[in-house]
Amino acid sequence: MTTHTATPLADQRYFCEGPRWHDDRFWFSDFYAHEVCSVGLSGDVRLELSLGDEQPSGLGWLPNGDLLVVGMTKRQVLRRAAGKDLAVHADLNGIATFHANDMLVTPEGDAYVGNFGFDLDAFLMAHGVEGLLAALGTDPSPFLGRLAHVKADGTASVAAEPVLFPNGMALLNGGRTLVVAQTLGFELTAFDRAPDGSLSNRRVWASLKEAGVAPDGICADAQGGIWVANALAPQVIRVEDGGQITDTVTTSQNAYACALGGPQGRHLLVCTAPTSVHALAAAARNGRLEIVEI
Repeated sequence: MTTHTATPLADQRYFCEGPRWHDDRFWFSDFYAHEVCSVGLSGDVRLELSLGDEQPSGLGWLPNGDLLVVGMTKRQVLRRAAGKDLAVHADLNGIATFHANDMLVTPEGDAYVGNFGFDLDAFLMAHGVEGLLAALGTDPSPFLGRLAHVKADGTASVAAEPVLFPNGMALLNGGRTLVVAQTLGFELTAFDRAPDGSLSNRRVWASLKEAGVAPDGICADAQGGIWVANALAPQVIRVEDGGQITDTVTTSQNAYACALGGPQGRHLLVCTAPTSVHALAAAARNGRLEIVEI
């Protein structure tokens, strides 16, 4: 197994998510700053968009260059066209059962959007991580959610259900396979993806329970491996189809999202924080962006 250590790139953030390499910079959302920002490989952070009182999460771009941003608490996908104000691209209130979260936008403009499924922060504050794990082992049904599919025209539908906290996503096989991180299922789940964006042939791509990895944000590399941020540890792993772990990256705090970018696609950006619990993460700027060349 190959080991790596990430180093700080930028700090003084709250809680960063949804990193994407775009226009020679890593773009990311900061939940509790209510901002979409970008950072260069030198560590210079630039504000790209302020969302007022809304929390941003997943990011992506339509084929025409319009920016898509997940509005978490209103359960929407927002769209910013060049020279225009934010507008609602899709309403997910009939699909998402709690906060909307991470998103993957395909080259064709299809978007897949995950959601919490339940009030995670309230449950963690009341019962802690151990209590949540115990409850999942007893009866996972109260925690189940749905994965949303949003077409380029904004039409939204259910892409897959049930799923346990659908989170990060990645495309493989030229876009014919969608892999979804089920954070509370401790699993990467694969689907065949049809030309119309519909999903079928659900299967386990990698089970991560024995490794103790709760997969949050993920990204795929050119060799077909998937890099996985472990929401329970200061760690990112690289896993292959079937579950073999080939690499580990050590970070300074728990890892919640990751993305590959840089001139040759070899820079791995990791979003880290001491905790994901809202009351704690929103109280102080302890979030960081860390980076390693792989």
